[in-house]
Amino acid sequence: MSEALVASRAPGTDTPAPGVSGARQFWRRLRTQRAALVAAAVVALLVLVALAAPLLTALEGQDPTTYHPSLIDSARGGVPVGPFGGIGADHWLGVEPQTGRDLFARLVYGARVSLAVALAATLMQVVVGVGVGVASALGTGWVDQLLSRVTDIIVALPLMIMSLALLAIVPSSFPRPVLVSLVIGLIAWGNIAKIVRAQTLTLKGLDHVSAARLSGRRGWQIARRELLPGLAAPVITYAALLVPTNISAEAALSFLGVGVKPPTPSWGQMLTAADVWYQAAPQYLLLPAGALFVTVLALTVLGDGVRTALDPRAASRLRVGTGRRNENRAAKRLGTGLGSGGRAAKRLGTGLGSGGRAAKRLGTGLGSGGRAAGEEIS
Repeated sequence: MSEALVASRAPGTDTPAPGVSGARQFWRRLRTQRAALVAAAVVALLVLVALAAPLLTALEGQDPTTYHPSLIDSARGGVPVGPFGGIGADHWLGVEPQTGRDLFARLVYGARVSLAVALAATLMQVVVGVGVGVASALGTGWVDQLLSRVTDIIVALPLMIMSLALLAIVPSSFPRPVLVSLVIGLIAWGNIAKIVRAQTLTLKGLDHVSAARLSGRRGWQIARRELLPGLAAPVITYAALLVPTNISAEAALSFLGVGVKPPTPSWGQMLTAADVWYQAAPQYLLLPAGALFVTVLALTVLGDGVRTALDPRAASRLRVGTGRRNENRAAKRLGTGLGSGGRAAKRLGTGLGSGGRAAKRLGTGLGSGGRAAGEEIS
């Protein structure tokens, strides 16, 4: 299977195309999916905005932590002064109610925190899950049983409840983004471990793995050279789908008050503070919610596109399905044409029958005329 995952095939054939790498084949399949390309562009833009957050806020002339009490109407309960939440040349998206902190600065810095936490947690999940899954599949009977039972326990643990319990007892001096990444990454690796174990058990039966075992290679050498290349596609696919899940988990923890703490900005934290201001300053709620929605949607669509591009059987299934649909349409058109031909033949037969009846009537008329002529001569 590892060969199937990396071998490139010529278009329309089942033979490997010479000189075409697996990465080029992956890109060829991915670029046929317009939704995945649009999602990739959105994700790239979000990452660029997160990386360039200091530059963007410096261009605006603001930062995410400075209070601006002069921009708040205290007589109205802390509502921003000015139209649309204080939007202007100095504050591109307005300011927060009660604090007057710049919304644009907190939004772009919140993207850094949310994306960094999600990526770090995903990396930990992949490392732990792949290690446990491979060790379980290659280990002896009792090792496999022990690791499988530990994985089942991890899968059964409710992520949010365990995260709330762990985050509540850790001292506040510990860096909160790092803590959230550790908690999510070390609690939610069970599913990827199960996937890796099942895939490793399948790869163990292939000829090249058996040949490597007979040649005297050790377990870790077999895993590194023979198994990990075959595990790349399912691991990358699942990791791409884990990122939006982890972003949602970080936002939920911050929304519940146990995630990232102020003054560090986070989209979930912004949603927590905005739940009482959605009528007076709706953009305070809509901006982080919209950013979170777009990010999760783009990452989900991109993850699905990566799964399809990495699946070597997706293209063949697509060709088979398309071929069958084309055959059905052709057969339908052929049947319609045959039906039209049959109706035309029927109309022709009807016309011939009418012509025969007319000829018969003409012959009858001629016969009557001949008898009349004979009687007159007589």
